[in-house]
Amino acid sequence: MTAWQILVSEIMLQQTPAERVAPQFQAWIKRWPSAAALAKATPADVIRQWDRLGYPNRALRLHQTAHVIVRDFAGELPRTYDELVALPGIGDYTASAILAFAHTKRSVVLDTNIRRVIMRVWNGQARQPASISALEREFADSLVPASDKAAALWSAAVMEFGATVCTATKPSCDSCIIARECAWRLAGYPAGDIKARTQKFAGTDRQVRGIIMKALRDSTSSVSQSELRTLWSDHQQLDRALDGLVADGLVDVTRAGRYRLPR
Repeated sequence: MTAWQILVSEIMLQQTPAERVAPQFQAWIKRWPSAAALAKATPADVIRQWDRLGYPNRALRLHQTAHVIVRDFAGELPRTYDELVALPGIGDYTASAILAFAHTKRSVVLDTNIRRVIMRVWNGQARQPASISALEREFADSLVPASDKAAALWSAAVMEFGATVCTATKPSCDSCIIARECAWRLAGYPAGDIKARTQKFAGTDRQVRGIIMKALRDSTSSVSQSELRTLWSDHQQLDRALDGLVADGLVDVTRAGRYRLPR
């Protein structure tokens, strides 16, 4: 995969299962194989192509990032951490992942899978904390090999191990090759109740935002507020969600007070 493809995949995989991302990723890369190609698209095209992946602001940030890459880096992803985190929508994890997997440079990649493996194998705890502390980052850094190539391979291997063996809810401890060294197992699986934490979706503003965005993606013209209100019985909630989409730059308001995807 190219550095651009890795960036797109990392953005798409944020808060979205891999099985949902795979077909969308292939379609996206076929349409926009480079940052330069995406920079020529309109925001409306980008949002429509994003379709129902969720959190469509990620699509706009990726579009903005493409413009910056073309303008400031001759169409190539930057190769330093500071330059990467300065791009729209790029945080610590994504920047570190790009350094490791696109540029084969040493970095501390801390996704949920890697953090869970470290927390269990070395710290003996079932789950990682919600946020990354300086102490956790320092300890993770001590585990990553010193050389660029070995560090990138380590991150990829531990990430895959967490995704397939040391999983969140049904870890395969009986077949785990490092079970004898796992502090969590040796401690008798403390806090062993690791049922998946689910987030409510039905009836939330997020659901309403998705309904509004689908209506605008499917429309060939602008849509009135009264038309949108037919989609959801709680008009106050719909208006709040609509205002949020406008504030986030995902929806434009025409001079006539109608709504459409940004141009």
